[in-house]
Parts: sequence; structure tokens; C-alpha cells
Amino acid sequence: MPGYRIKYSTLSIGAEDFHLCSLRDKQQFADPDGLAEQAGISSATWPLFGQIWPAGQVLAQTLSGMAVQGLRILELGCGLGLTSLLLQRLGADITASDYHPLAGEFLLRNSVLNELPPVTYHNCDWAEHYLGLGLFDLIIGSDLLYEPVHPAQLADFIARHGARCCRVVIVDPGRGNGARFSRLMLGHGYQQMADTVNLLDDPEAPFKGRILQYQRLLA
Repeated sequence: MPGYRIKYSTLSIGAEDFHLCSLRDKQQFADPDGLAEQAGISSATWPLFGQIWPAGQVLAQTLSGMAVQGLRILELGCGLGLTSLLLQRLGADITASDYHPLAGEFLLRNSVLNELPPVTYHNCDWAEHYLGLGLFDLIIGSDLLYEPVHPAQLADFIARHGARCCRVVIVDPGRGNGARFSRLMLGHGYQQMADTVNLLDDPEAPFKGRILQYQRLLA
């Protein structure tokens, strides 16, 4: 990755190990082509996609215990792609997406590191409409409700791309936007389900967020 200092980590998800290439710290910023300005991403938030976050690990652990065969799955805000890589290894029909211009490059590199076929990837802005993206049976993501505008954008995007009986799993670390998102999801016909158990067992860094789940059942 020209202009970046990177590192390699190995994470255990269920019975599987995954190798991830990530940015060495949160100070990494190199943008010779002006991609950050085009995307409206500040230099301070630019490197956040390239970190391994607890919410992403919780999402991967949660999906490792779910029945995913036969489902068309979309991961939003995939970042380094841990959960998408897990689903790819499980043989699921997974499409990864992110808004960050470098996410697809890191996802491809991490696919190679784990000796997996490339994960189908789309660069997505939740405010835009993508007719070719299609509908999904399961939509997942972690730490997506970062800004006050995100609940409405995310709920609308899910409403456009959720199949008739779509299930949604969002791991939220608690940035204060979860309740509004749940109200908006209800308006789109999604019923909130009970929180699931946090499977990330790390007593030194307990995850204090929530695993938000929703189900849409349309006749």
C-alpha cells in the first residue's frame, strides 16, 4: 500500500483463523489522487476504515453461528472485510460494500491473505440509488450509525435493498443513534427482535454495545 504503514494480525472467529492486513495506526493518511476530498472524508476519519474494531469482531462471531446457506447477503461498511471473508469461507452468497475508496483494495488483499476467491464488492453511498445492486435476504454491518445523518440514510438504503422477508443484523457500539434508527426501521416495516448474546469473549475489553436485529415480513 504505497504511502501507508500496515500491519498483519490473526483473529480467531469460531474455529477459524483469519489473517488481516490493516493500517498500523489511526494516523495514516496518503491521498495523492484527491480521493478523500472527492468522497468528503476528512484526514482524521480517513484511516478509521483500516482498523480492526471490536464491533466488527462481534459481527463476525455472530454470523459464524448463523445459518447462512441459500441467503443472498450484503455487508454494509465492510472496512477490512472480516465478516465478508468469514462468509466467503462458509460458501455463502456474500456481497461486501463500503463508501471508503480504499476498502475494496484492502478487501482484495485480505482475500488473498486467506487464500479465498475475491469477494464481490460494491462501493456504495447510502444516499444514492443502485438499481443493479438488487435485493438481499440478509443485510449486516457494524458501527454504521456514526453520524446523526446515518440512521435515516441507512434505514432508507436497507428498505430499498431488503427482500420481502429480509433480516438485518447491525452491531452498534452505542454512539447514541440506535434508537432513532430502530424507529425509522419500524416505519419501513421492520420489527425489532431481541438482542442476541455477545459472542466476543474478551474480559480485558468487554463489548458494551448492542447487536440490533430486525425482521421484515411482508405478505
